[in-house]
Amino acid sequence: MTALRLGTRGSALAMAQSQHVADALRAATGRDVELVEIVTAGDRSTAPVAALGVGVFVSALRDALGAKEIDFAVHSYKDLPTAAHPGLHIAAVPPREDPRDALIARDGRILNELPPGATIGTGALRRIAQLHALGLQLQVTPIRGNVDTRIRRVSGPDADLDAVVLARAGLARLGRADEITETLDPMLMLPAPAQGALAVECRADDTDLVELLAALDHAPTRAAVTAERALLATLEAGCSAPVAAFAELAEGDHGDEIYLRGAVISPDGARDIRLSRTGTPADAAEIGKALATDLLDAGADTILVAPMPSGAQAQQLGSTE
Repeated sequence: MTALRLGTRGSALAMAQSQHVADALRAATGRDVELVEIVTAGDRSTAPVAALGVGVFVSALRDALGAKEIDFAVHSYKDLPTAAHPGLHIAAVPPREDPRDALIARDGRILNELPPGATIGTGALRRIAQLHALGLQLQVTPIRGNVDTRIRRVSGPDADLDAVVLARAGLARLGRADEITETLDPMLMLPAPAQGALAVECRADDTDLVELLAALDHAPTRAAVTAERALLATLEAGCSAPVAAFAELAEGDHGDEIYLRGAVISPDGARDIRLSRTGTPADAAEIGKALATDLLDAGADTILVAPMPSGAQAQQLGSTE
């Protein structure tokens, strides 16, 4: 039986994620999997992601799927546009890595130990906005590049930053979690919708593969991500918007419940709307839509349409887990 072709971006993180899925599929089904590197527009460009458009890191993978150059693909779920892609199907959402953000700082410092004026780098407008909202008088600077490039800005011989904020999931997948100086509480830094989750996508008409990949699906993760992305879609905000969402599943009085928190933060941190809702996993999408409506009723729409401060477009500089 021929090996299944798994399309992946060529970054160390993307390859690690894809290898993890390939190994899990082999263990669950016995099928061989080979990785096929696909170069995306986001990988080739140094321009801000906001200028390139939503989905810049996934469109080439999806084109390769449509052309039958690969059999399935693995995406960082937070990179996917919220609209469904015709002809393609998210066949599995594997168990999620820790979705929280992480700080790597000089001298092992945690966030509240950084002195006023300390420089902290991140590529996500959501993180920049929340760092400003904390009122710690930090100098937040936009950065891009892979995980190793960002960490070198703190600990390398030419380090020019006091700290960086990255997704904990990516550091864990690369075996670098021991470099984290603080995992940030979601009360301080609410994650991006679907952060830490992977999406395993194939052609919808490849029914045998759809069934095979279902062995990797983790229902609690799928429900949490569904709620978070429904909130994002209802707000009509892309992956570069200052929108945060985090759903947790817990046992309630009448079975499992989803507790969804959502936030919309102005890029300068001056305005910060945070609300929550609960419901059952079966109603995950409706919970997300309802919380988005609550946020809009509370004034989130005025934040989402407000002009960004000078240079803020350059502050959304790339996807990284």
